[in-house]
Amino acid sequence: MEDGEREREREREREREREREREREREREREREREREREREREREREKEGESTVMWPDGPKRKRKNSQCSVKSMSGYIPSYLEKDEPCVVCGDKATGYHYRCITCEGCKGFFRRTIQKNLHPAYSCKYEACCVIDKITRNQCQLCRFKKCIAVGMAMDLVLDDSKRVAKRRLIEANREKRKKEELVKTLQSRPEPSDGEWDLIHMVTEAHRHTNAQGASWKQKRKFLPEDIGQGPMVPTPDGDKVDLEKLPMFSELPCEDQIILLKGCCMEIMSLRAAVRYDPESETLTLSGEMAVKREQLKNGGLGVVSDAIFDLGKSLAQFNLDDTEVALMQAVLLMSSDRSGLTSVEKIEQCQETYLLAFEHYINSRKHSIPHFWPKLLMKVTDLRMIGACHASRFLHMKVECPNELFPPLFLEVFEDQEV
Repeated sequence: MEDGEREREREREREREREREREREREREREREREREREREREREREKEGESTVMWPDGPKRKRKNSQCSVKSMSGYIPSYLEKDEPCVVCGDKATGYHYRCITCEGCKGFFRRTIQKNLHPAYSCKYEACCVIDKITRNQCQLCRFKKCIAVGMAMDLVLDDSKRVAKRRLIEANREKRKKEELVKTLQSRPEPSDGEWDLIHMVTEAHRHTNAQGASWKQKRKFLPEDIGQGPMVPTPDGDKVDLEKLPMFSELPCEDQIILLKGCCMEIMSLRAAVRYDPESETLTLSGEMAVKREQLKNGGLGVVSDAIFDLGKSLAQFNLDDTEVALMQAVLLMSSDRSGLTSVEKIEQCQETYLLAFEHYINSRKHSIPHFWPKLLMKVTDLRMIGACHASRFLHMKVECPNELFPPLFLEVFEDQEV
């Protein structure tokens, strides 16, 4: 009788234990549902705010517009060795790479790293006898079981770097990146073509033609004369005969029809005079040295009749100072300005275009041979050609205004011959 009673009591105890287990399972399910509800609430908050923050791999926090956008952004960080939608071996979420010897998601990677770096695992505990199921929903509910699963699947504690080692690693990565950039730059510079023998002949002839009309050479600073401050209050115009430009000796130019030669010479005259003045800009005295070794300040040139054109020439001089152009580069730039096929009235447009292309190619190859340290030197220098063309157009417009403002002023005959018929 007593044995039967004890058996019934044990059965009731087992039933109570099963009921407690069912209650614990229901509690876990309720916790999962609460977690899902919290996740849905967070998602609604993110949609309401229009943006959220996500921690990217080994990088700073960045903004994203919504959760859909984050999936697109994260996909850019998925390595090619991962299969499509490969799961994290810890929680089953979408994996982003090979972290600490295991294929994991960003969440589990970060959890494992923080745990080791801050030595948090000794303080972890579990409410359910360390037997929790770790998945995408429950992974944040039990740190101990999550960490145990990280270890069980093979994540290596010894691969987690402390702050000093992590900083050193990032510095090494950055140094290697810079080293690769320099190597690529050197390789690019070495692969750029330099002038051929024929181009060197062309370059030498252009340079000699320039030096023949630029007797001052590098000694212009010693020979210049400064104008008194009170000079420059009346009209002062640049004279084409003061700064001789013997462009007729340039290769290919003499082969053009005489009418085209005249149009090209008139069209580029102001541009070339501006270039020659700009390369003789002195930052210390803030002056330009014009023809006849005459050094002028910005206001003197402006008050002398050039107005805003003087500002453009001075600004060009300041910007050209960093280029440190040699005689050959100035000469080739002059040749490119001369062979402008868009001048009004030209008949041999196609031939002039071919001439300019020949000069441009020789110019670019010469720049390559000079090995300038300024990044993107060649395209930046070409922009100065555009600036000079703008100065020429601005001067033509200014000349028309000068004729209206100073109708009784006697302009030099050569000045009138060169500039009077130019289009604005």
